[in-house]
Amino acid sequence: MSDKFDYRELGLKCGLEIHQQLDSKCKLFCNCPTQIRNIEESNHEFFRYLRPTASEMGETDRAALEQSKLRRKYIYKAYDTTCLVENDDEPPTEVNKEALEIALSITKLLNMVPVDQVHMMRKIVVDGSNTSGFQRTAFLAKDGYLDTSVGPVGVGVLCLEEEACQKIEDQGDSIIYSLDRLGIPLVEIGTDPDIISPQHAKETAQQIGMLLRSTGKVKRGLGTIRQDVNISIAKGARVELKGVQALDMIETIVEREVERQVNLIAMRDELLERNASVCDTIFDVTDIFKETKSKVIKKTIKKGKVYAVLLRGFDGFVGREVQPGRRLGTEFSDRAKTSGVGGIFHTDELPAYGVSEEEVQAMRAELGAEENDAVVMVADREERARGAMESVIIRAKEALEGVPEETRRALPDGNNSYLRPLPGAARMYPETDVPQVNISKEYFESVEMPELLTERAKRFESEFGLHRELAEKIAYSTYLPLFEEIMEILGDNESVNATLVVRTLTGTLPELKRDGVEVDNLEDKHFIDVCTLIAEGGAAKEAIDQLLRALACEPELCAKDAAEKLGLGSIDLSDVEGMVEAIIKERQGFVKEKGMAAVGPLMGVVMAEVRGKVDGKTLSEILKQKVNEYIST
Repeated sequence: MSDKFDYRELGLKCGLEIHQQLDSKCKLFCNCPTQIRNIEESNHEFFRYLRPTASEMGETDRAALEQSKLRRKYIYKAYDTTCLVENDDEPPTEVNKEALEIALSITKLLNMVPVDQVHMMRKIVVDGSNTSGFQRTAFLAKDGYLDTSVGPVGVGVLCLEEEACQKIEDQGDSIIYSLDRLGIPLVEIGTDPDIISPQHAKETAQQIGMLLRSTGKVKRGLGTIRQDVNISIAKGARVELKGVQALDMIETIVEREVERQVNLIAMRDELLERNASVCDTIFDVTDIFKETKSKVIKKTIKKGKVYAVLLRGFDGFVGREVQPGRRLGTEFSDRAKTSGVGGIFHTDELPAYGVSEEEVQAMRAELGAEENDAVVMVADREERARGAMESVIIRAKEALEGVPEETRRALPDGNNSYLRPLPGAARMYPETDVPQVNISKEYFESVEMPELLTERAKRFESEFGLHRELAEKIAYSTYLPLFEEIMEILGDNESVNATLVVRTLTGTLPELKRDGVEVDNLEDKHFIDVCTLIAEGGAAKEAIDQLLRALACEPELCAKDAAEKLGLGSIDLSDVEGMVEAIIKERQGFVKEKGMAAVGPLMGVVMAEVRGKVDGKTLSEILKQKVNEYIST
C-alpha cells in the first residue's frame, strides 16, 4: 500500500456494500436447505433465455439492456434438494423468519432503525444468475453507524435478499449455473461515503465482518461474503467495483481505482488541448486484409468483417496506461467485448499480431487518419463487429468527458475491468407474490443482541485463563462453536484445558492439512470424542496428533477404537518407572556428567517409548524423580 495520493485533496468519497450469506436452515423463500452441492451430484438440468422487462413507469434499465445484447442460453444444474421455487415454476413462500431475525440482530449491531413493514422488491438481473430474471430484495433498516479509528461511518442501508446462482462455466453462447446457491438468504449492508482512505476502507470492512461473525449465524468460507466498493474523486465519477473477495485487497483496489480516475482526467485534459474528437462512421476495411498474415483476422473474414473507427487526436493515448498493465485501449476492449468479440486492435500497438505496416498505412489512408489520429479495428462476425465498434465510439467519447459512471469488476491483482453501466431506478419494481411482514417495536426488541467477538475474546481470557493471542485466534475462528461446546462439556477437567483445545483446533489441524491428512473427514464429534477420551485417561494429550490422523483416515471409528488400533491403551505407572530406571542405567555416564540437566535430553528418549500412553507432565515428574534419586545415591 503506497502513499502516492493525497486522498483528502483529491476529494475521495468511498463507501462499501457488504453481501453476507446467512446461516439459516432453509432458503429465503422455500424450505430447501442452504447446502452447497458438488456439481457432480446434479441429477437434472434445464435452460432459459432471459430478456429485460420494463418498470412500472415503462422504463427499461440501461444495465439490463446492455446485458441482454448477447442472446445467451442459460443452463441450470439442479439437485434432489432443488424445488419448483428455484426453478421459477412456483411462487415463493413467505419470508424465512429465521433469516429475518438474523438480519434484525445485525441491524441492532449496526445501530440501525428498522422499517415498520418489510416489502419485497424485484431487482432486474438478466445475466442468468437468477432463473426468474430478477433478484428478490427487501429494504430492512436505515440510519445506522459504525465506530472507526478516524470517526463514525454511517450505515445507510441494510437489505435482506436472496443469493444468486453460482456460475460454473462460461461457454460463450451459453453459461452453466448451479442452483444450490440460489435463494440462500443474505444481507446487503451499504455504508455512507464516509470512508476517507484505502486503509480506512479496510478497517471499516474488518469492523463489519467482525460484527457479522459475532452473530454466529453467518456462513463462513470462500464466496460467502463479498465486498463491493463505491469510489469517486472530486473531478471523477462514481464507480461501483463488484466482487472484492479478499479483504486484504481492498486497500490496493481503492488506490488503483483512484489512480485510474486521476489518469483518465489527465488524459481528458490533454485530449481537449489537442482538439481531439471521435468520428461516428464505422468503416468496412475488410478488403485491406484479404491477404493478411494475421491468423486472427484471416480466420474471421471467411464469415465476418473487419471494421474500424477513427479517433482524431488520440494517437499515443490509446496505448497509455490507466492502471498498471491496463491501458485506455484495454478500456475500449472491455466495452467491445460486451458484443461478444474477443478483443480489438489499435494503431498504438500496430504493426503486430501478424498485421503488417503496409496494412496499417492502407487502413489509415482509407479512414483519412492524420499524424495525431488513432484507429481502432475489430474482426468478427458482422453483427458482433459492428456492435463492438459502436461501443468503442461511445467509450472514446466518454474519454473526452473524463471518467464514466459504471459498474466494474474487481480483478485479483487489484485492478478492475468494465462490467456494465450503473443501474438506474428502473431496475426495481414491487414483488407481488410475497406478503409483507410487520416489524413491531416489541418484536424488534425481542431479537437477541449477540456478544461481540472482541468481547468474547476478553471473556475467554478471564474465564479460561487463555493468552490474549489464543483467545482472539479462537474467537475469530470458524471453530469457535466447537471450542465452546468442548469447554461446556469438559471445562472443569484438568487434563483438557482451553489452551490445549485452542492449539489443537488452530495449530494441530493446519499442520495435519499441510501433511496431506484429509482433515475435511473430521467432524465435530471426532474432536469431542478425542478430548473426552483424554479427559477420562484413555490416552495422553500427546496422542491427539496420532488420533486425529487415524480418525481422518477412518472417520467411522470412535476415538477409543482408534487408540486401541494405535496401541495407545493405558499403561501402569510402575511399568513406566521401571522403563525410566532402565534408560537411566543405560546412560549412567551421561547422567553423572550432566546431573539434572540430563532430564531434557532423556525426556525425548522416554517419550519415544511411551508417546500417547502417558501424559507428558506426569512423565516429566517421574523422570526428574528418578534422575534425582540416581544422582543422590
